[in-house]
Amino acid sequence: MKHSPRLARLIDALRALPGVGPKTAQRMAFHLLQEGRPAAAVLAEALTGALAAVARCRRCRMLTEGELCVICAAPQRDGTLLCAVESPADVVAIESSGSYRGRYFVLMGHLSPLDG
Repeated sequence: MKHSPRLARLIDALRALPGVGPKTAQRMAFHLLQEGRPAAAVLAEALTGALAAVARCRRCRMLTEGELCVICAAPQRDGTLLCAVESPADVVAIESSGSYRGRYFVLMGHLSPLDG
């Protein structure tokens, strides 16, 4: 079934998210539109607010609302340990283990040894 241009654009925008395929994007779009303006407005406001306020930590490049993220600002962190990770999600995963006490550097993408 063909969708209206605006609905198709919304579905395409949702499909751009990682792990979201065409069926999931369609379900999400229908849900947002069926819930009405209040639910969609909350999502739009949260996204707009995050885009305006969240930036990269000046030291490690983690996402934060301040100049330094909470990890870089914590004096009890071991500054002699550095873990390079691909994305902020990797920091969250490692932190959830509770076993690493060092600092991070977020690459914000893949490193390819073959491409330099």
